[in-house]
Amino acid sequence: MTRQPPASAPVPTDDVFVARLLHWFDDHGRHDLPWQHPRSPYRVWLSEIMLQQTQVGTVIPYFLKFLDVFPTLPDLAAASNDAVMAQWAGLGYYARARNLHAAAQRCVELHDGELPRDFDALHALPGIGRSTAGAILSQAWNDRFAILDGNVKRVLTRYHGIEGFPGLPAIEKQLWAVAEAHAAQVPASRMVDYTQAQMDLGASICSRSKPACVICPLQATCVARREGRTDQLPTPKPGKTLPEREAVALLLRDARGRVLLQKRPDTGIWAQLWTLPQADSGVALQDWFDTHIDGSLDDAEPLPVLEHTFSHYRLHLQVLVLVATVQSLRNQAEGLRWVAAEERVTLGLPAPIRKLLETGAPPAQPKRRTMRRAATSQDIE
Repeated sequence: MTRQPPASAPVPTDDVFVARLLHWFDDHGRHDLPWQHPRSPYRVWLSEIMLQQTQVGTVIPYFLKFLDVFPTLPDLAAASNDAVMAQWAGLGYYARARNLHAAAQRCVELHDGELPRDFDALHALPGIGRSTAGAILSQAWNDRFAILDGNVKRVLTRYHGIEGFPGLPAIEKQLWAVAEAHAAQVPASRMVDYTQAQMDLGASICSRSKPACVICPLQATCVARREGRTDQLPTPKPGKTLPEREAVALLLRDARGRVLLQKRPDTGIWAQLWTLPQADSGVALQDWFDTHIDGSLDDAEPLPVLEHTFSHYRLHLQVLVLVATVQSLRNQAEGLRWVAAEERVTLGLPAPIRKLLETGAPPAQPKRRTMRRAATSQDIE
């Protein structure tokens, strides 16, 4: 029978968790991450946003490249949307970049170009939730605030034996109570280290699968370790089958080898990125083509279907390749532009589209044929 979560959070009553974690961090934690040297509110904030849903090894080169282009918060605020998205392209979860840019502009407008140290003001900025605000305050200023990211949730659910999917409000409330109780016991000078230690332990030892319990500094007092339930905690999210969606896109080249790109809307999947003109069906793409392009879509040749998995659905994208017979668009619509290969680095492109263009899919040769149209009518976000 499935156990029910406890009615209230098991609040710690001593500092064993904190003391052992800090002792382990001193010898085994990560002390040489680029956002730690030098440590500044802007660098800490940027790293925290990039690290959401993304591993440290992936983030580091993006972080360094981003700082080269936008070394200060005012530099970021003054940049164009395209410039920001170009530096973020490939890192995924693009709403993070849009929120980062908007928050920087808000800081210039309301906080003299600096991140506010006040929790409520920081939390009010786009893209900064409760845990991220705590992480910034504790690591940038050594202020006493708890965090509760994915790594910390995993450590706390196992250590305290808290059952129930951590994403549920009732379970998350329990975890916050525990996290704040632990944070209250941290020595005043060590909130920076304690915050990093929690994340490091979750990433390196208390991992999602096959945790290294035999070398964990918390093993002697960990409920999951004692009861042999590390493979059961945290409680998994109830299973859900990803829906499948289809779409069709046009890879249109002109005689100079430039590719026609279209800027996505401000909301939805790939929002504000530049990508291939796309529609949810061949019929819809034909209508778009007839409005904007001189030529015949029947001459297009299909590439192998491109599959890309988003967080909430899997996309099957049929890309059609065509060489434009006329170099100019019939309808000079806003958000459409011809882009040469050397210009693409200045624009934000979704990773699968950038990869497709970089592999150099051969230009299609005009050939009379009847295009097979996608038979779906589902909306593409």
